[in-house]
Amino acid sequence: MTGPVLETPRLILRPTRAEDFDGFVELMSDAEHVRFIGGAVPPSTTWRQMMTIAGSWQLEGFAFFSVIEKASGRWVGRLGPWRPHGWPGTEVGWSILRSEGGKGYGTEGSAAAMDWAFNHLGWTDIIHCIDPDNFGSQGVARKLGSTNRGPGQMPAPFDHLPVDIWGQTREQWAENRKRFDWLT
Repeated sequence: MTGPVLETPRLILRPTRAEDFDGFVELMSDAEHVRFIGGAVPPSTTWRQMMTIAGSWQLEGFAFFSVIEKASGRWVGRLGPWRPHGWPGTEVGWSILRSEGGKGYGTEGSAAAMDWAFNHLGWTDIIHCIDPDNFGSQGVARKLGSTNRGPGQMPAPFDHLPVDIWGQTREQWAENRKRFDWLT
């Protein structure tokens, strides 16, 4: 798989590889942890989700990155640019394994992914689709400098789920990015 490899002080962000499957299964089988991103699914569905991400890299040139912890080489999550058909905007989203929560990986990796989306994809606006009860992701969005723009509408099959659209423009990110100068 070709695609960019981004590095932060603690993380490597790269396109999905077949070897990431066990990490995807670990993430998507944790019902409580993934309740805000569609809920737990069996490995067969996780495989399809992973292949969708890989296909997006191939067809669109962007998708969620696999997040690799530099110190251990372990897959710890997925995050990055995402824009499925019917999506309410150009999103940078994140899902980090529960066992790796609280380390700031979602914020660190998403800041690098936002840089890449603005600078290489030419996006002028980035959103984050967040369930109103997902306080953890709201915290990440705030740390990134995004604000809650209000309720949004997801496409089917998620159209019945409540979602708030958080986000910021390229110009706002240019200012908010200053707090992440340590990434470079």
